[in-house]
Amino acid sequence: MSRHIPWRGRALLSFAVLAAAVYLVLTATPRLGLDLRGGTQLVLETHDSPTVVADAESTDRTLEILRRRVDALGVAEPNLHRSGERRIVVELPDVRDPAEAAEVIGRTAALTFHPVVLDGGTALTAEGGEPIRVGPAALDGSGVANARSGRDPNGVGRVVSVEFQDGGGRAWEKLTAEAACAPVGDPRRRVAIVLDDEVISSPQVDPSIACGVGMLGGATDITGRFTQAEATDLALLINAGALPVPVEIVEQRTVGPTLGAEAIDVSARAAVIGLALVSLFLIAVYRLAGLVAVFALAGYTAVSYAALVAIGATLTLPGLAGFVLAIGMAVDATVLAYERAREEYKGNLPRAADRGFRGALSAVVDSNVTTLLAAGLLFWLASGPVRGFGVTLTIGVLASMFTSLVLTRVLAHLAMTRAAPRLSGLAHEGRVRRWIRGRDTGFLADPKRWLVGAGAAVLVALAGLVFVGPRLGVEFTGGRLFEYTTEASVEQVRDAVAAAGFADAVVQESGDGVSVRTEPLDEAGADRVAGAVASLGPADEVRDEKVGPSLGAELRDKALLALGLAVAAQLVYLAIRFDWRLGLATVLALAQDVLLLLGIFAWFGKTMDGVFLAALLTVIGYSVNDTVVVFDRVRELRGRRPFAHVVGDAVLQTLPRTVNTGIGVLFVLGALLVLGDGSLSDFALALLLGLVIGTFSTIVTAGPVAILLDRRWPGAGRRAPVRREREGSGAVV
Repeated sequence: MSRHIPWRGRALLSFAVLAAAVYLVLTATPRLGLDLRGGTQLVLETHDSPTVVADAESTDRTLEILRRRVDALGVAEPNLHRSGERRIVVELPDVRDPAEAAEVIGRTAALTFHPVVLDGGTALTAEGGEPIRVGPAALDGSGVANARSGRDPNGVGRVVSVEFQDGGGRAWEKLTAEAACAPVGDPRRRVAIVLDDEVISSPQVDPSIACGVGMLGGATDITGRFTQAEATDLALLINAGALPVPVEIVEQRTVGPTLGAEAIDVSARAAVIGLALVSLFLIAVYRLAGLVAVFALAGYTAVSYAALVAIGATLTLPGLAGFVLAIGMAVDATVLAYERAREEYKGNLPRAADRGFRGALSAVVDSNVTTLLAAGLLFWLASGPVRGFGVTLTIGVLASMFTSLVLTRVLAHLAMTRAAPRLSGLAHEGRVRRWIRGRDTGFLADPKRWLVGAGAAVLVALAGLVFVGPRLGVEFTGGRLFEYTTEASVEQVRDAVAAAGFADAVVQESGDGVSVRTEPLDEAGADRVAGAVASLGPADEVRDEKVGPSLGAELRDKALLALGLAVAAQLVYLAIRFDWRLGLATVLALAQDVLLLLGIFAWFGKTMDGVFLAALLTVIGYSVNDTVVVFDRVRELRGRRPFAHVVGDAVLQTLPRTVNTGIGVLFVLGALLVLGDGSLSDFALALLLGLVIGTFSTIVTAGPVAILLDRRWPGAGRRAPVRREREGSGAVV
């Protein structure tokens, strides 16, 4: 992409993007999540309908539909869980209009289509207060595939376009065919569209429609002089589906942040220290080029943050930690280009820098495209925090590509034009490259030996998952919710509950009291929580309920589906870009990384919660990225040598990039691990383990698997030869 843009054009593009980013950073206000700012809490209670009893099962179905409505409202990172058997707690961060959110969330949204009758039937009220009688419903919301709002082509206002599915189109055709038999102007020629026993539209069948024919096409428009907001909310309700049982909002209150101010300050301090260490490391290793990378990473930070603020993304502490980690991982593309420039240096610094970025282009693009495939599928198919992770990941990847392919390249070109070779950072090999010179490239010649070790590690991990079992967080298992009125502060209650042995408990301000949400507890555990709160002074328990998981079965199934399709899409892409053998080896190494991380957390009894889920998804992205970098070099080096030597050579040639990128990310994670608080330190631990596992899996799993596949089906890595420039000319061979 950037290969064909002159450097002055890239400079202008960089300036324009950075100027826009700085403007947004200075003028826009970020939306903070429940953990950082708190938000609005709605407590809904389900009631029996004429056909469905309000019990735990129907309440769980209602919760999933409410989750879809909240997602459609544009509320990112909400928290929904069942409390007791018939109550649902909905927590919304930084909602601009809580009253509107409550109205949309609390509607049953039962959509039905009826014939209009003159006698009998059910008396309803049409738009404008006009009475209207309708017959039995001929079609309900289950026959609707999709709804979207738009402008009314025949007048002012908005309409909602509805597309039917399954038998809905035939039912609509039959309903309008019967209505068309009435004369024009007769009320019976109208069709009543009813939402929650209220007629929202009663259009007349067009005079051109003959009796017994009906309206074809499988779609219709709902008109009713809607405003834009009303049409948008109606489409939202139709798409999310009707609630199986009606709900009533019994409480609405403001809740405080789930994390204390001290925890937030400590984590922010850890992030700043980690980034400072990364900057110092880059300058120490790459000198002037490292200073350029630091400025480029500052630009990356501004662009990523501005993009998140511009789209209204909700920022949570794990999200911010992942954002900081993304800054550390953005180093990877720059390090890759710099190491390539060191290989290409022949006395001309600007030419070496330019060739370094050109040589790294294919690896950068391939690794980022595979990550974007996963991020896109997570966004389109998943929901809740997994979908939010897809948004953050997409923005981070796009900003990283801009930084590495445009901004850093411009700054490096300007710096290397006037730099002295000794200070440039690109005119010497570096310690790692000197160490690998002359090393035997045949160390992977016996791939089965490496795979035996990898297989043993996987068996140990599986043993942990089977015999010890994963310790799932309250988001997955549900738990117990206590609420107290006390004069003690939230910070004091949080410290007391943690000292009682419940460090993972979520403690936050709730109305005029304090709520404590824990994992499932017996009565002895509940007494310990109550005793911890009572030790701070007089306290009255006003609520003690069992709560369901906030990451329910539907969200889990969608996340697994999205993840499975993402891995399949990556396999297809890598098979096209590289070779199916290399693609399969990448996916197998990825599966190993996931199993090892799960197994380690199981053996050590670490909690696998929503924060761990975000870490696991990040590890998957890093694992694929690391393997793609090595296999890109395999594709370039493939020739007449034995394939095992080609893979070994690729591992050694990319080792400087692997070491320097790993150390850079390690500084960020180490600071978060040592100085971070609570679940954030577990988040950093998971990422740190994933970093190490992902790096080694490329060598001990992906490489050996590719070698074995090549021996069974020769030809790995022979597709899509990389274009290399001939020394001293601009010719491409």
